[in-house]
Amino acid sequence: MEGERRASQAPSSGLPAGGANGESPGGGAPFPGSSGSSALLQAEVLDLDEDEDDLEVFSKDASLMDMNSFSPMMPTSPLSMINQIKFEDEPDLKDLFITVDEPESHVTTIETFITYRIITKTSRGEFDSSEFEVRRRYQDFLWLKGKLEEAHPTLIIPELSSHKKQGPGLLSRMGQTVRAVASSMRGVKNRPEEFMEMNNFIELFSQKINLIDKISQRIYKEEREYFDEMKEYGPIHILWSASEEDLVDTLKDVASCIDRCCKATEKRMSGLSEALLPVVHEYVLYSEMLMGVMKRRDQIQAELDSKVEVLTYKKADTDLLPEEIGKLEDKVECANNALKADWERWKQNMQNDIKLAFTDMAEENIHYYEQCLATWESFLTSQTNLHLEEASEDKP
Repeated sequence: MEGERRASQAPSSGLPAGGANGESPGGGAPFPGSSGSSALLQAEVLDLDEDEDDLEVFSKDASLMDMNSFSPMMPTSPLSMINQIKFEDEPDLKDLFITVDEPESHVTTIETFITYRIITKTSRGEFDSSEFEVRRRYQDFLWLKGKLEEAHPTLIIPELSSHKKQGPGLLSRMGQTVRAVASSMRGVKNRPEEFMEMNNFIELFSQKINLIDKISQRIYKEEREYFDEMKEYGPIHILWSASEEDLVDTLKDVASCIDRCCKATEKRMSGLSEALLPVVHEYVLYSEMLMGVMKRRDQIQAELDSKVEVLTYKKADTDLLPEEIGKLEDKVECANNALKADWERWKQNMQNDIKLAFTDMAEENIHYYEQCLATWESFLTSQTNLHLEEASEDKP
């Protein structure tokens, strides 16, 4: 994946949970600029509190090590936290960049948790400055996600699913999902055909991407086992050469070839773990999140259907129902339009991401096999030439 990515592609792997007992951010805003999908959350929706003092804000020149509760910087893993998110209201407009990086451990007498540095750079006029830097913890990201989903229930908002605390077992979670889907469907009598197709796509996509994720993980595991075994052969051939006087050069050359192939294998594994696996797993999480989006859309429509049913059968005072139904119809229309627009954008991004990931992996594999083949061909050529020279010397 490229370092800069659209807002809908924020990798889930970048936000592991910090403290389990962290406080709710309450009315404070965890970011200087909005995050999430194509629609920006307005300040009045977030109930921003400018006097918030429980979430630390740092300037670019602030020394983080001066804070007594901070432990030394944690190293950033190759897969991890660094991600630039590019918000694009228009295809050629690139004026808001957000980077999440530098996870840092905090130890207090009450809890241990992790915060992340968030840097926002923008040229938009509605911001007071062109650059902001803050540190936020996991609970703040959860709070922001909840606010975004509350304000925009049918927008596709990626974040955090992979690092929520483990709850019930697999079968229990599946049962909860089935019950939730059944509950939402009971209230939707006339789901539009386009959303039926969307739901079918999500179900099929979820099955396929989960299968790809499992296969990719298995391939990586087998590749790791192969690498661990192969890297032992080089030293073995070096030791062997010490006891075979006539084969010293040949055995050392074999050891050298194995070493070069090991390095190529390690590079290939790095590409697999840093490029393909995160993308595939990201879309596994997307499939779960999309089901939640569809559920929220159905709930909005179910509310409208129930009001219409009440009005039809005159089960209640109908004086206010037409007005309520009108508002609900507007709400359903807005929710449907938002989902349809975000759906097309997400599908295009998904297709581009997965195509790029697998194309890059295929090219990496081709390069790997070409490199290993060239290594052993070079060895065989040198051995053939050596034998020819020895044969010519032995001729009378």
